[in-house]
Amino acid sequence: MTSGSSFTIVVGVDGSPDAQLALSWAVDEARQRNGRLRLITVWNKPPLAWFPSVLETAAGGLAVVASPEEDAEKLYAKALKFAVDAGVRATGQVVHHHSAASVIIKAAPEADLVVVGSRGQGGFHGLHLGSVSSQVVNHAPCPVLIIRPKTSKGVSGPSDFPI
Repeated sequence: MTSGSSFTIVVGVDGSPDAQLALSWAVDEARQRNGRLRLITVWNKPPLAWFPSVLETAAGGLAVVASPEEDAEKLYAKALKFAVDAGVRATGQVVHHHSAASVIIKAAPEADLVVVGSRGQGGFHGLHLGSVSSQVVNHAPCPVLIIRPKTSKGVSGPSDFPI
């Protein structure tokens, strides 16, 4: 937990609909508590992948595919802008690591609360709890809030999410 007077919330940001809900909730909570956010975005490069890649489209054109690192940096920048524009003090980091859960758990001792979405980008769509959120809730040394959408069909709410 933090030793200062500012309530610190660590938020996992991966661009998934659930992570967008988690970020929105954390921004509101930080604003109410005059707290601050620490945003965590983790990326991993698939083995034997070369980025940026140039791919041929079905129409015969060429498309440049950004690297996972570039995608993560853009995602983080949008999330940071969303928080700051909402009047919340926010910092964070983009980390290259094979385990998003490990990075979030490593940041948790500095936090008063960790907020993550119930499911991320991958995995099986029928699961109610993804592997990252499951690991975080079982191993974080501080309270963890897992955000789920109100419907089982996913997010159908406002389009003002940052990412």
